[in-house]
Amino acid sequence: MKSSLYKISSSALAFLMFLSTMSFTVHQHFCGDFLVDQSVFFEADTCGMEHDSGVADEKGCYDDSIAIDGQKDLKIPFYDLSFDQQVFLVSFAYSFSGLFEELPAKDIPYTKYIPPLIVQEIHILNETFLI
Repeated sequence: MKSSLYKISSSALAFLMFLSTMSFTVHQHFCGDFLVDQSVFFEADTCGMEHDSGVADEKGCYDDSIAIDGQKDLKIPFYDLSFDQQVFLVSFAYSFSGLFEELPAKDIPYTKYIPPLIVQEIHILNETFLI
């Protein structure tokens, strides 16, 4: 259980790190005010209304590109944090690590105990009944 939790959490953190550092560009092609095509990794397809010279026609076809940059600085130095933030991080890490300690197995001495057979009902013999 503990090792599978570590594997799942480390895989999730690695995937999150990959997504946060990935850069990509979104290419869009517009004809007038309408979006004709949008592409993430390749150039967007055109509507075929452009002139052969590559100049936009009277409808105003144009291409647009949006570049999304990933995170470049991945290492934040510990000494850049304030003293209160450092105290919080250290105390949180210490208390969080104590949550996953395994408790020792308790020895139960009466696991093989067999109760005696009931020969007579003691309540009827002593005439004591719960009311």
